[in-house]
Amino acid sequence: MTSYKKLPDLAGTFFRIGLFTFGGGYAMIALIEDICVEKKSWITHDEMVTVTAIAESTPGPIAINCATFVGFKQAGLLGATAATFGIVLPSFVIIFALSRFLKDFLSIPVVSNAFLGIKIAVGVLILNAAATMIQKMPKKRFPLAIMITSSLAMLLINILSLGISSIFLIVMAAAFSLSTACIYSKKGGEKS
Repeated sequence: MTSYKKLPDLAGTFFRIGLFTFGGGYAMIALIEDICVEKKSWITHDEMVTVTAIAESTPGPIAINCATFVGFKQAGLLGATAATFGIVLPSFVIIFALSRFLKDFLSIPVVSNAFLGIKIAVGVLILNAAATMIQKMPKKRFPLAIMITSSLAMLLINILSLGISSIFLIVMAAAFSLSTACIYSKKGGEKS
């Protein structure tokens, strides 16, 4: 019964996150972490880092995947449904209204200028979320080296306009990390 009481709070919280966050899932990460980890203690910081990494590699928007996880952790399947519905509803209503009533919405000068400002704010929100996660992650040399190498490789690929997919880099980094973890776990097993 206790989980049913959490449903309105989950739906309302994620509705506000979806309503007041522009720029998609990455921009929402900082707000989700602030509310779900710091204010409401629904998940821990380590769980937030883990769910963000998993949500990046699974189909669907990252914010929806995070909301679904938090909702499921708090109130099972109904909680996942409430949180997911809450975060999706504002975007759906806004896009539906814009498509119905404002055919040339982006051609309005005030709107197009506002979106230029929003792009900058979204970039800052994404950098803030990344900086917060990097500061809180354990400082181990090997994972840090993989992160820096992957980031530099993606940056160079974008700057040089090479035809290499960032998904390929992510898969390569994951395979390298997994194989290294397996090697270290076998060495640790041999010592015991």
